[in-house]
Amino acid sequence: MKQKRFNGKAIYQPSGKAAEYSPWACNFYTGCSNDCEYCYCKRGVMSHVWSIKPELKKCFRNEIHALMVFKNELETAIGDYPSIKEHGILFSFTTDPLLPETRDLTFKAIEIAMARNINVQVLTKRADWIEEFERRMGLKPNLYGAVEDSVAFGFTLTGFDEKEPGASTNQERIEAMRELHDMGFKTFASIEPVITPAMSRNMIEATRGFCDLYKIGLISGKGKDFYNKDYLTLFYKWLLTRDPGYFQIYLKDSFLNYFGIPRENLCGNFVNSDYNIFQ
Repeated sequence: MKQKRFNGKAIYQPSGKAAEYSPWACNFYTGCSNDCEYCYCKRGVMSHVWSIKPELKKCFRNEIHALMVFKNELETAIGDYPSIKEHGILFSFTTDPLLPETRDLTFKAIEIAMARNINVQVLTKRADWIEEFERRMGLKPNLYGAVEDSVAFGFTLTGFDEKEPGASTNQERIEAMRELHDMGFKTFASIEPVITPAMSRNMIEATRGFCDLYKIGLISGKGKDFYNKDYLTLFYKWLLTRDPGYFQIYLKDSFLNYFGIPRENLCGNFVNSDYNIFQ
């Protein structure tokens, strides 16, 4: 019998488009001060709880309670769902987990996961948290001894600062990625949404050599007439010509569906959604 999806208050197994990013995720907050113009959370099912100020989810009394729930749910998942040890947990789909308002709880949850040998991926548009993270590493050297092997940091890179008014600039994110990679961390870039193919290519070129994985997807909810197909085709052909060792690429379903490309036709440096950045 097929195992039921884990769906806790903090930890859950995403479905649909979110599942392409990670089979396990954690959300503590809704809302985000990055205030990105294209954010999918501003529309659809999330719109009724969305604001530019992150708020703790209503199922949590406070941050202490949220952390207790996370810890209990993690213990349950470890016992009943072996896949969480294989794939780890991604923070977060309903806010930026490294905002000034959200990062303390995120860091504490990361520490709980690390202590249980659960890998963590963090996706952000912020670059102003690294000093605080290093301070935490220094305060708990026994816990953070092998942190580079268990935490991967990702940055959304669109190249359009004006569409992300509350976030760190794309250049600041690129420099943060370089710094983390030099420290030994695995890094990945979310090239989603592609706003213009030329700028997306620029973001890839700007991070070549210190980004381990690129996840590339189109703007959610936009029709085929949004993009210039010729330009998008040139971008796709450019990706095809990269050497297999150049970088790893995951093309999201939104990209493949635009062209009607079967995923099994991809080869070389293209990976599937189950690609494990830690291996």
